[in-house]
Amino acid sequence: MVDESVNVDAQEVKNAALAAIRTEVQSLAACEAAIDQAFVQAVEVIVRCRGRVVVVGIGKSGIIGRKIAATLASTGTPAMFVHATEALHGDLGMVTERDVIFALSYSGHSDELNKILPMLRQRGVTIIGMSGNAQSELAQKSGVHITLPQMREACPYNLAPTSSTTAMLGVGDALAISLMKIKKFEQNDFAQFHPGGMLGKLLTCGVVDIMQSGERNPVVDINATVEDALLVMTKTRSGATSVVNSNGTLVGFFTDGDLRRSLQKDSALLQKCVADVMTKNPTALTDSMKAVEAAKIISRQHIDNAPVVDANGKVVGIVDEGNLIPFITT
Repeated sequence: MVDESVNVDAQEVKNAALAAIRTEVQSLAACEAAIDQAFVQAVEVIVRCRGRVVVVGIGKSGIIGRKIAATLASTGTPAMFVHATEALHGDLGMVTERDVIFALSYSGHSDELNKILPMLRQRGVTIIGMSGNAQSELAQKSGVHITLPQMREACPYNLAPTSSTTAMLGVGDALAISLMKIKKFEQNDFAQFHPGGMLGKLLTCGVVDIMQSGERNPVVDINATVEDALLVMTKTRSGATSVVNSNGTLVGFFTDGDLRRSLQKDSALLQKCVADVMTKNPTALTDSMKAVEAAKIISRQHIDNAPVVDANGKVVGIVDEGNLIPFITT
């Protein structure tokens, strides 16, 4: 049920929202100070880890920890999240001596978290802690401690974890990206971990999957007339056609733009040889290319379509800018 008697002041809402965002932006910017030698040591420890990074936290820090663990795992660093309370009741068995613990608590004084750390240290597990207090119990029990700056929460009472969780997430992302760089985790590696959804499509879909081929691929011989080329373009509903020699090798590309420009100069254009008005040495895509790479080329060259050739330079298809819209990321 909606209470119609409640009045909402639009300006008050905007002011509160903007104040929260600005407070969090300032806190995140202050986290540059956390990228120090301890941060570098944390990266070194994780790079040398033979097991997984086990992220541990509770409350809002635990929620952030789940996201950090997921980001690490998807960017080439094996990781998992264990809730601190569950760890006290058996989930510590998930942790092996080969693993590294990444413990999160902005205060650094979380009872549940700090209770499990001595047992982990006794087993020889390396502990990386992250909190906003370099003198906290978490800091003292960690082999490496990343210290976040002191900050005011975006909450008007400075109580609800807001700025601190944003800062924790930001530094966690910085850690994951640093590890990606050190490990030389490339786009192809990323594709193996993200086969589903739009991200998977962007990374795995190839030109060969989206190009017009077979009867839908507009191709004319180098000796064809412009009229012949126009008929082929109309039949295949394409804005261009590849021009090939007797071996089927690409020698040129003729577009509706070429047609319009040439018609302004020559009224007898349709009976001329297409080789006289085609674009020679056109930008061509290869059938082994990823669609996202093709999209960058199309965008960079400011062209509407491009022929697709195989390893021998023979035309096998055509790609229109419209086919590549989902793959244009920059």
